Amino acid sequence: MKLYVNPMSPNSRKALLAAHDLGIPVEAQVVDLVKGETKTPAYLKMNPNGMVPTLDDDGFVLWESNAIMQYMASTKPGNALLPDEPKARADVLRWQSWELAHWDPACGTLIWENMLKQAFGAGAADPVAVKAGEEKFHRFARILDARLAGREWVVGAAPTLADYSLASYLMYAQPAKMPLDSYSNIKRWLGNVEKREAWKATQPRMPA
Repeated sequence: MKLYVNPMSPNSRKALLAAHDLGIPVEAQVVDLVKGETKTPAYLKMNPNGMVPTLDDDGFVLWESNAIMQYMASTKPGNALLPDEPKARADVLRWQSWELAHWDPACGTLIWENMLKQAFGAGAADPVAVKAGEEKFHRFARILDARLAGREWVVGAAPTLADYSLASYLMYAQPAKMPLDSYSNIKRWLGNVEKREAWKATQPRMPA
């Protein structure tokens, strides 16, 4: 499998986390986002969205990070990341869908405004956008924190794709100034994720 990624991208990291945990060897092709390598005709032919990650499995091209994670897990029957039991599997897919619809936008606003905006030459953080991002973050962090009360993992007794999907954005919790202090269950759970070998192996070099 060839995986087009940028290690600094939370969505790329999701796919890398799944591959590492599943023991799937992937040929990682690093795509330079700053240089616009996702916007070249060759890349857009694979992924018309011009985003990362993109998977090429012997000619089968797949984009969308959660779909890539699920596909990789499906090639390893019986793995714990995507359970076979229908209700447990549906629960994993539910939280991955929630991540795309709610968690990604909530975290993404703060990542952009507080961390990436100036780096990409788009000016200083917009206080109005930051405030809106913080309100959205609190709204959905409360839901995730309540889910994790008395739980080690989001679904079941072992890590699943849901944990990696949700945790990937929190790799930037500090530089993006995500207001995590009042969410003790999320912080405890994130500590569990950070102890995983897959997390350590996919940790990118953080910018200064």
